[in-house]
Amino acid sequence: MKFFEKPGADLADRVPPGQHLAKGFPVLTYGDTPTVSTENWQFTVSGLAPDKTFSWQDFIDMPQSEFTADFHCVTTWSKLDVKWRGVKVTDFLKEIDVDPSAIHVMEHCYGGYTTNLSMADFAREENFFAHTLFDEPLPAEHGGPMRLVVPHLYAWKSAKWINGLVFLSEMELGFWERNGYHHRGEPFAEERYSQI
Repeated sequence: MKFFEKPGADLADRVPPGQHLAKGFPVLTYGDTPTVSTENWQFTVSGLAPDKTFSWQDFIDMPQSEFTADFHCVTTWSKLDVKWRGVKVTDFLKEIDVDPSAIHVMEHCYGGYTTNLSMADFAREENFFAHTLFDEPLPAEHGGPMRLVVPHLYAWKSAKWINGLVFLSEMELGFWERNGYHHRGEPFAEERYSQI
């Protein structure tokens, strides 16, 4: 059985150049997979926003939404119509007071991973913090108990095991960005690797 297939011309508006469709949902991780219970999970906000710590229950008490989104990995596979549940980034932002001078945000994760986003890419209606995948609690290998999902960028920007955000007045580079990946990662522009 083939695990990947070339998309037909009818999907050209949904599958970026150079991508193949995945039959399953591949798992790619650098380093060990953290295991964090929802009881111990915490999420912190700092930088150009007042320091604040959220518990798992704090997130569950926020408005919950259903999402169906396509998912594009920089390693050339895509999965269409992935079903998630979680909290919209725009709803989360109502819970904190971000200084208008913040133009970037650094995602921090259990396990030490980081990745950066501009505020313009972060604060979009279609972005969300996911805790449920295909009606099941998000498994650790896919970033559970919570990950950010940013459907319009390559999936390394959708940080697994997320546990905090630092709001910044200028761009700083995260783990893969410091190691040669593009600072933004837009799939239809094939922004895979840095040009610097």
